[in-house]
Amino acid sequence: MRSVTYSMNISLDGFIVGPDGGVDWTTPDEEVFRFATDEVRGAGVHLLGRRLYESMLYWETVDQNPSLGFSTREFAAVWKPLPKVVFSTTLSSVQGNARLASGDLAQEIERLRAQPGDGNIAIGGATLAAEAAALGLIDEYRPRVCPVLLGGGVPFFPQHERRVDLELVETRTFGSKVIHLRYRVPR
Repeated sequence: MRSVTYSMNISLDGFIVGPDGGVDWTTPDEEVFRFATDEVRGAGVHLLGRRLYESMLYWETVDQNPSLGFSTREFAAVWKPLPKVVFSTTLSSVQGNARLASGDLAQEIERLRAQPGDGNIAIGGATLAAEAAALGLIDEYRPRVCPVLLGGGVPFFPQHERRVDLELVETRTFGSKVIHLRYRVPR
């Protein structure tokens, strides 16, 4: 059965977006960017909320810029063909290899888990991930902790009153002092 993974850059105090809406502190170095590309390579499908989908549209055409470095072109080459499911109540259409969700989050994940195929089910977007976490649908959390304190913003971890014990599976410290953590939800 395919697992559901939630992976994003976060600040040391647990935010994915700063209080001003900025994410400029998340700009990864080459090593972290390649690692993130490999994570996307391991996904079979990516579930996105509307805001994350709209910000990731950049990757649908970025490879048309001949001055881009290899890592940027490589990420675009991995991201563009990846099937995506977008959860939105306001969008009427999506671009690229994406489709709008036809059911609620639990139904979509159940349907995707039942389908044959390789790769995990990646989930992105704080609101969507919080909903999946509240429903107990996330199997792995994979934060990449950046050495910055933001003091507020959009939290990586959902703010609900449900305890979830986690099993540490992997850690990795990058030269930039970003730390990747991989936790599994024991079942």
